[in-house]
Amino acid sequence: MSGLREAGEDLKLDRRGDCSPENYACDALTTHKPPLYSRLVEVFARSGVVRTNVTPTGLPFGPLARVAQLVQPHLQEVEARIIQQAAAFDPDIEGYVTYAVGGRGKRLRPLLALLAGGATGEINSGHVDLAVIVELIHIATLVHDDIMDEAERRRAQPTVNARWGNSLSVLLGDCLFAHALNLSTNFDNADISRAIARAAREICSGEMIQTQRRFDLKLQVEDYLRIVEKKTGSLFAAAAELAALISEADSNVIETFKNFGFQIGTAYQIYDDCLDLAGSERATGKTLGTDLRKGKFTLPVLIFLRSASDFERERCCRLVLEERIEEMTELLRIGATNGALNESIEAGSDLIRKAQTVLDGIAANPYADALFALGDALREMFDQLRV
Repeated sequence: MSGLREAGEDLKLDRRGDCSPENYACDALTTHKPPLYSRLVEVFARSGVVRTNVTPTGLPFGPLARVAQLVQPHLQEVEARIIQQAAAFDPDIEGYVTYAVGGRGKRLRPLLALLAGGATGEINSGHVDLAVIVELIHIATLVHDDIMDEAERRRAQPTVNARWGNSLSVLLGDCLFAHALNLSTNFDNADISRAIARAAREICSGEMIQTQRRFDLKLQVEDYLRIVEKKTGSLFAAAAELAALISEADSNVIETFKNFGFQIGTAYQIYDDCLDLAGSERATGKTLGTDLRKGKFTLPVLIFLRSASDFERERCCRLVLEERIEEMTELLRIGATNGALNESIEAGSDLIRKAQTVLDGIAANPYADALFALGDALREMFDQLRV
């Protein structure tokens, strides 16, 4: 398989002409007329962006840092190669891509791919390629999510849609999706690219179903779980499953890692949905409360509605429609059964424990131990949201 690094370096040399990063101002984001934010992106391309959730060494902060330490050199390689991918695009849009991929998040999906690779063999270039691809797909989904949610901040910087509007942002997300799928075709094993394409399809299907069911009071917890399994669990599952496949693990081991990733990913989406209600925008670096504003009924809301009185349901609907998010959040904290928010946190934690039991039959090594510790770290993150 030809490496992504080599392709990125070749493109970087050939595509930019005499417009080096140090002289980025000579290359406008569009050749037809000066874009509204071209200067901002020029400065960004030279200096980088403010990064949240990372330490000075490039590792995530908090509970995840302990887990990421084991694969730090590989994560740094993944990070460098993600940035290099911008050079694969037309020079007129390269700055937009650089902006979109430059705001570093937790890099959970690459972390999962690398740890699963180490747990089933020796981490190789194929695992790093996979980590780059799954993160590019994730970034594409974030660009599209921010459009639909009208979010203004992501990873401590303005979202792409806040900078350049929805039309350009939709196309940029499409470009990132297409680029990731194109990179996946470099694997010699076509089953890998097919699995990545299926995961991308599942992500989009989950988002469509969630959008279709906005403001739907008939939505059940089972419906919600089906949505998050598609929109988040599927990519986590692909990261873990394909890492084991690249290691040429036995079919039952591959299936084990797929199930682990699926459950961890689903649990992480529950965490993210709870964070949207109970988190701090200053701490997370992104716009919160968007789910309720857009009528997306996540697990805390559904748990509340399931046991709420008619009066409470009516009040809940009124608060959502009037976008009184803080009052709605408080209602979820103090509602029935000790609070729907805490019950959702417990459900997510239980799912993580279930995922950890899946690893019982896996041969022990430091990477398998780190996968188990990843579950512990996510449960610790859940606990930080308890009220």
